[in-house]
Amino acid sequence: MEFNHNPEGFIRLKEVLKIIPVSQSTWWRKVKSGEFPKGYNFGRKCVAWRVKDIQSLIEKIGSNSKAEGKDMT
Repeated sequence: MEFNHNPEGFIRLKEVLKIIPVSQSTWWRKVKSGEFPKGYNFGRKCVAWRVKDIQSLIEKIGSNSKAEGKDMT
């Protein structure tokens, strides 16, 4: 899947999970552990991530999986 978002913008979890194929529970577990970036609160029920943080995560996952043969989950 291509990632064509403005690097200065924000992306909601629904879109993040289309790019990084993990479940919501796995996503939140890895955010809590510090393995995935923390989001920004824009209200009581609105959390989004900086596009550049997600791009960095994609690069990190790609380099780790190639080097070590790891799965994201």
